[in-house]
Amino acid sequence: MAATAAGCGAAPADAGGGGKAAKAASAEKFGGMKKLVAAAKKEGALNVYALAPDWSNYGEMIKTFEKKYGIKVNNENPGGSSQEALSAAEKRKGQDRAVDTLDLGTAFMQSAKAKKLLAPYKVAGWDGIPAGQKQADGSYLNNYGGYIAIGCDAKTVKVCPKSFADLLKPEYKNKVALNGNPTKSGSAFASVFAASLANGGSFDDVQPGLDFFKKLKQKGNYVPVESSLATIQKGETPISVDWDYLNAGFADQLKGKGLDWKVAVPTDGKYSQYYNQGVNSYAPHPAAARLWMEFIYSAQGQNIWLRGYSRPALLPGMKKAGTADAKAAAKLPKVTGTPKFPTLDQESKAKGLIGDGWGNAVSG
Repeated sequence: MAATAAGCGAAPADAGGGGKAAKAASAEKFGGMKKLVAAAKKEGALNVYALAPDWSNYGEMIKTFEKKYGIKVNNENPGGSSQEALSAAEKRKGQDRAVDTLDLGTAFMQSAKAKKLLAPYKVAGWDGIPAGQKQADGSYLNNYGGYIAIGCDAKTVKVCPKSFADLLKPEYKNKVALNGNPTKSGSAFASVFAASLANGGSFDDVQPGLDFFKKLKQKGNYVPVESSLATIQKGETPISVDWDYLNAGFADQLKGKGLDWKVAVPTDGKYSQYYNQGVNSYAPHPAAARLWMEFIYSAQGQNIWLRGYSRPALLPGMKKAGTADAKAAAKLPKVTGTPKFPTLDQESKAKGLIGDGWGNAVSG
């Protein structure tokens, strides 16, 4: 774990021009990018939470930002969940170790907005971002996304599953895992949603997803171990239901280590969703927080995510403008059809149902 910003007291009231930066709804309203960069450099640090280096290429994203601006990124609990990041933001109001920006699944970002944890901020080029990719008030916007996929160690599993229906087969006993608990993890939450779509459910009804995992547990196929690169290498989670960009990234990292990690977007449950980025209203480094937003929504930042096998929110526009990394785009996991997304209300309802029903589904 990277060291967090020192101390637990109240954040400086005007560090690096923080008083003005904390109210800036855009770089232009702060006085321009040059002034924003100068203020961020004066602050000298950025606090983030639960950004795993191998998650959508966040390791490269952080290192590039640090090198470009000379700002230290304190990445606390890189293996943490959306809920843990949200809790940290809520509990540390006024502290110098508070989280500056949030990267959360939509349902968790909605909770952050409801708790008034988000400061409106519109990055450069905001007007060119599709309305469906952002909140009109600037509270948060899509950053990168992908599809739920099934990863499988083809050297230990004779025939890798290609659908949720396959996961119920007896040959997968003690082999199927999720990347976390769906009441806390955006990835696992999305996996239950995908399982629901594969079993007669809909964006309005995720109960079939809970029923599926209950059946998976009853058959002995579900492994209550949070899948990760480490558990995959140890053979604890030879099949992992997770985002396609994470599974594809694992495939690269596992080459030469005795594993042949195959990735398949399930044919019966195609679920796609974006994660979101927003500035914490209580950011102790408000200028650095806003500069981080500008960086990740620049072509440079978006291409870093693209090289991590995820689909950055601005990819369609970048392809048209010729600024997308063509080689990286060509390596994205192949998916047919046009993705559909749940509404905010549908996702909020699903979060409540999964929160109430997950424990019962996999208990015992």
